[in-house]
Amino acid sequence: MSKTVKNMIMRDYTSRLEGTSDAMVISIRGMKAIDTTKLRGVLRKKQIKVQVIRNSLARQAFKGTGLEGLGELLTGPSALAFGGASVVEVAREIVNVLKDFPTLELKGAILDGTLFKGDKGVKELSKYPTKAEAVGQVVTLLVSPGRKLAAQIKGPGSNIAGLIKAIEEKLEKGETISKM
Repeated sequence: MSKTVKNMIMRDYTSRLEGTSDAMVISIRGMKAIDTTKLRGVLRKKQIKVQVIRNSLARQAFKGTGLEGLGELLTGPSALAFGGASVVEVAREIVNVLKDFPTLELKGAILDGTLFKGDKGVKELSKYPTKAEAVGQVVTLLVSPGRKLAAQIKGPGSNIAGLIKAIEEKLEKGETISKM
């Protein structure tokens, strides 16, 4: 392959992955073309892209980016899965489709500079919360003490309001109110 073609491929990788700092490396070796097309279709519905890459050119294109850590995973036939809301979502979707495509190999993923190697690492990553879920958990933790405090303050007032309402109803019916 000529140097010009190699440079074109690296520019293509750079332009496609611009702004992407988290991705996953898989191997689709052994998958039939029909299965590969089905896999891409399933992932496309979740805005996840799969790009078959040339390892040495990808390593060069990834230098100085958030994907540089994936270089050590680029051996043998490799494809890059990226997109979606985050790499956690990508990992979840690919782990979910493993039962339909058992020949799919999980090589690893990178999230915020942390490398998750192999099948075990990707499955661990798939259990992480996405950014939106993590923000929701933090908000819940921040709001819950205030919610409990408001309930404690409101409680006695609700009791008094209930008693006043009961007294009002008895007086409207003409009943007498006895002392307790």
